Amino acid sequence: MLVANNPDVLAGLDTDASRRKFLSRFASATFAGLVAPAVLLTEFERKGGPAPAAAAAPADIVPLPDLPDAIAGQDLILRMMVDLRRALEKPIEQRRWAMIIDLRKCTGCVGCTIACVTENKLPPGIAYRPVLTETSGTYPNVSRRFVPRPCMQCDQPPCVPVCPVNATWKRPDGIVAIDYDKCIGCRYCITACPYSARSFDSGYFYSDFEGGDPQPYETVAAHEYNTDRIRRRDAAPVGKARKCHFCIHRVERGELPACIVSCMGRAGYFGDANDSTSLVSELLGQPNVMRLKEELGTEPKVYYLV
Repeated sequence: MLVANNPDVLAGLDTDASRRKFLSRFASATFAGLVAPAVLLTEFERKGGPAPAAAAAPADIVPLPDLPDAIAGQDLILRMMVDLRRALEKPIEQRRWAMIIDLRKCTGCVGCTIACVTENKLPPGIAYRPVLTETSGTYPNVSRRFVPRPCMQCDQPPCVPVCPVNATWKRPDGIVAIDYDKCIGCRYCITACPYSARSFDSGYFYSDFEGGDPQPYETVAAHEYNTDRIRRRDAAPVGKARKCHFCIHRVERGELPACIVSCMGRAGYFGDANDSTSLVSELLGQPNVMRLKEELGTEPKVYYLV
């Protein structure tokens, strides 16, 4: 609605009728982008399509409802959901999850950050997907862009070999995971990560800053790595290293990462880079693709369009 109320945007609309037409189209596009995918899936389930399971073990494959190509092609989210279902039909070692972020589309709204905090029930001081601000130029010729920074899920992750108890490792599909029950909180992996993508969970609750007891919303079970954990000061992941995991608990039950579906500008893409027909594979073939700190040889699986 900020765009719709911006006088600079509406300056070219000469009549009240054209203004109403613009606002109607803006509202329709917003609704279609944020609501339509869920409505379409519900409709397919009502007509007899198989519904996604509530939870799945890491090796399970849960199919999505059948989506006609004509409908899937109307929205990038639906296209990526079809790609995701196809990837889940393959053995885990044949998948290579990749994320692409179009910096030309990112508005810095931090909606992805909030969605990630909500999905993973993150405590204060921890953000798996912060949005960094990059400013270049000198006044008055200054430009700014926003850079979301999840875990890079490196093919050569520096955080893995430094762990003295093998609590962090790379899965067959390339996701770098953490075993909260093994982690001893030494923070070696945090120091080793060149992207500052890891954090230490100090055990805080949001209610600590108001002098009260933990509120009900702070003790809702999180589902990271397909394990339900209710937050307590004396239990993992408190005292452990934490990071983004591409919402693998969602992916394995046929859902896209929370940061992808929450992006209002459709700046995020996710899928199997080993599938030549997937949307991410198409985008990776573009000449304007870059990765952060490629010179380090970490081979990150997060790519940026610039």
